[in-house]
Amino acid sequence: MAVMRGFLWLLGFLLLGDVLVTLTGLPVSAGVAGMLLLTFWLMLRGTVSRDITAAAQPLINVLAMLIMPGVVGVFFILDTLSGQWAAILGALVGGTLLSVFTTLWLMRRLIGREEPGRE
Repeated sequence: MAVMRGFLWLLGFLLLGDVLVTLTGLPVSAGVAGMLLLTFWLMLRGTVSRDITAAAQPLINVLAMLIMPGVVGVFFILDTLSGQWAAILGALVGGTLLSVFTTLWLMRRLIGREEPGRE
Protein backbone atom coordinates (compact mmCIF):
# COMPACT_ATOMS: atom_id res chain seq x y z
CA MET A 1 0.00 0.00 0.00
CA ALA A 2 2.93 2.34 0.67
CA VAL A 3 4.03 2.05 -2.96
CA MET A 4 0.55 3.01 -4.17
CA ARG A 5 0.45 6.06 -1.90
CA GLY A 6 3.96 7.01 -3.06
CA PHE A 7 2.97 6.79 -6.73
CA LEU A 8 -0.07 8.95 -5.98
CA TRP A 9 2.22 11.56 -4.41
CA LEU A 10 4.50 11.46 -7.45
CA LEU A 11 1.54 11.65 -9.81
CA GLY A 12 0.13 14.56 -7.81
CA PHE A 13 3.34 16.54 -8.21
CA LEU A 14 3.40 15.69 -11.92
CA LEU A 15 -0.12 17.10 -12.22
CA LEU A 16 0.86 20.20 -10.22
CA GLY A 17 3.78 20.67 -12.61
CA ASP A 18 1.42 20.35 -15.56
CA VAL A 19 -0.92 22.97 -14.09
CA LEU A 20 2.02 25.30 -13.38
CA VAL A 21 3.40 24.96 -16.92
CA THR A 22 -0.04 25.39 -18.49
CA LEU A 23 -0.93 28.48 -16.45
CA THR A 24 2.42 30.23 -16.67
CA GLY A 25 3.65 29.09 -20.08
CA LEU A 26 7.05 28.09 -18.67
CA PRO A 27 9.29 26.53 -21.35
CA VAL A 28 9.89 23.30 -19.38
CA SER A 29 8.13 19.96 -19.35
CA ALA A 30 5.47 19.23 -16.77
CA GLY A 31 7.61 16.40 -15.39
CA VAL A 32 10.55 18.71 -14.73
CA ALA A 33 8.31 21.33 -13.11
CA GLY A 34 6.63 18.66 -10.99
CA MET A 35 9.93 17.21 -9.82
CA LEU A 36 11.18 20.70 -8.93
CA LEU A 37 8.01 21.27 -6.91
CA LEU A 38 8.51 17.89 -5.21
CA THR A 39 12.14 18.77 -4.45
CA PHE A 40 11.17 22.10 -2.87
CA TRP A 41 8.41 20.42 -0.88
CA LEU A 42 10.79 17.77 0.42
CA MET A 43 13.35 20.43 1.30
CA LEU A 44 10.73 22.32 3.29
CA ARG A 45 9.65 19.13 5.06
CA GLY A 46 13.21 18.08 5.71
CA THR A 47 12.48 14.39 5.20
CA VAL A 48 11.26 11.93 2.59
CA SER A 49 8.24 9.85 3.52
CA ARG A 50 8.39 6.08 3.39
CA ASP A 51 5.63 6.09 0.77
CA ILE A 52 7.62 8.19 -1.68
CA THR A 53 10.77 6.17 -0.98
CA ALA A 54 8.91 2.92 -1.65
CA ALA A 55 7.58 4.24 -4.96
CA ALA A 56 10.81 5.91 -6.10
CA GLN A 57 13.20 3.01 -5.48
CA PRO A 58 11.88 0.79 -8.30
CA LEU A 59 11.88 3.80 -10.65
CA ILE A 60 15.54 4.52 -9.90
CA ASN A 61 16.37 0.92 -10.79
CA VAL A 62 14.89 1.38 -14.29
CA LEU A 63 15.92 5.02 -14.82
CA ALA A 64 17.76 4.29 -18.06
CA MET A 65 14.61 2.75 -19.54
CA LEU A 66 12.56 5.81 -18.53
CA ILE A 67 14.95 8.09 -20.44
CA MET A 68 15.04 5.91 -23.57
CA PRO A 69 11.81 7.15 -25.32
CA GLY A 70 13.09 10.73 -25.42
CA VAL A 71 16.42 9.63 -26.84
CA VAL A 72 14.75 7.50 -29.50
CA GLY A 73 12.47 10.41 -30.45
CA VAL A 74 15.49 12.44 -31.58
CA PHE A 75 15.91 10.14 -34.59
CA PHE A 76 12.56 11.32 -35.96
CA ILE A 77 13.67 14.96 -36.10
CA LEU A 78 17.22 14.56 -37.42
CA ASP A 79 16.43 16.64 -40.53
CA THR A 80 15.43 19.57 -38.33
CA LEU A 81 18.66 19.32 -36.31
CA SER A 82 21.02 18.87 -39.28
CA GLY A 83 22.52 22.39 -39.19
CA GLN A 84 22.89 22.60 -35.43
CA TRP A 85 25.41 19.88 -34.61
CA ALA A 86 27.95 22.24 -33.03
CA ALA A 87 25.33 23.60 -30.62
CA ILE A 88 24.07 20.09 -29.84
CA LEU A 89 27.59 18.79 -29.22
CA GLY A 90 28.39 21.78 -27.01
CA ALA A 91 25.20 21.30 -25.01
CA LEU A 92 25.88 17.58 -24.57
CA VAL A 93 29.48 18.04 -23.48
CA GLY A 94 28.72 21.07 -21.29
CA GLY A 95 25.66 19.44 -19.72
CA THR A 96 27.53 16.22 -19.03
CA LEU A 97 30.46 18.02 -17.41
CA LEU A 98 28.15 20.24 -15.36
CA SER A 99 26.20 17.19 -14.22
CA VAL A 100 29.33 15.28 -13.23
CA PHE A 101 30.89 18.20 -11.36
CA THR A 102 27.63 19.02 -9.59
CA THR A 103 27.21 15.40 -8.53
CA LEU A 104 30.80 15.24 -7.25
CA TRP A 105 30.44 18.54 -5.37
CA LEU A 106 27.19 17.40 -3.76
CA MET A 107 28.65 14.00 -2.86
CA ARG A 108 31.71 15.57 -1.21
CA ARG A 109 29.49 17.95 0.74
CA LEU A 110 27.18 15.21 1.97
CA ILE A 111 29.98 12.79 2.79
CA GLY A 112 31.62 15.54 4.84
CA ARG A 113 28.56 15.54 7.11
CA GLU A 114 28.93 11.89 8.07
CA GLU A 115 30.23 10.98 11.49
CA PRO A 116 33.98 10.29 11.75
CA GLY A 117 34.89 6.61 11.80
CA ARG A 118 31.59 5.56 10.20
CA GLU A 119 31.87 3.57 7.00
